[in-house]
Amino acid sequence: MSAAILTFENVAFRYRYRAGLMRFKYHDALTDISFSLGRGETVGVVGRNGAGKSTLLRLMAGILAPSSGRIRMAEPLNISLLTLHPGFSPELSGRENAVLGALMSGRSRRTALERMEDIKRFSELGDWFEKPIKSYSTGMLARLGFAVALEMSPDVLLVDEVLGVGDEAFRAKSTAAMKQKMLSGQTVVFVSHQAPILRELCSSLVWVEEGVTRMVGPTDEVLPRYQEALTQPGAR
Repeated sequence: MSAAILTFENVAFRYRYRAGLMRFKYHDALTDISFSLGRGETVGVVGRNGAGKSTLLRLMAGILAPSSGRIRMAEPLNISLLTLHPGFSPELSGRENAVLGALMSGRSRRTALERMEDIKRFSELGDWFEKPIKSYSTGMLARLGFAVALEMSPDVLLVDEVLGVGDEAFRAKSTAAMKQKMLSGQTVVFVSHQAPILRELCSSLVWVEEGVTRMVGPTDEVLPRYQEALTQPGAR
């Protein structure tokens, strides 16, 4: 394993939500998460629905701050989160949102414009690229978000349940593009429920269970244990 560029040390995150007039309740999404990420690694995050996987990625991206514990970076990192629900503006076109996405990932407007035709080409949106994204399907949004994140080449690319979206041809294309990024040294962390993709792409897995890191290690060791747990009585 290469030297860690990002480390979680006993990280917890608590959501606060309104439960009435001047009353609030709390939900502990994560209670004790510890693992390290090395440069050039491809790490998968697995866990049942509601385990806290998406919250973990948002903490890595800096969108959320830990309620307790510590997230350490060995150096300043450009981290981009690719999700099915990106922070795009529905009234803006695909092209305008591509610029917005690049700016949100820490890139300059000039860089975004230089890569715009590559983004359009990879997304395969054609004329839809110039239309407001409020008319896009979920698959089209995923294509746009994936193309922006891929072309901006962040230090760390976080992928939240996107590789399984779209038709078979686009899924194959996306997986091939991810492989190429990994071969070029791209550091990737992604959430997926698809065992074949996890086996093919990930060198290691972080298994999150009820807000804690249940197991961290090589994919061929963690994945069988996780799949076995899913078959146990009471598994969700």
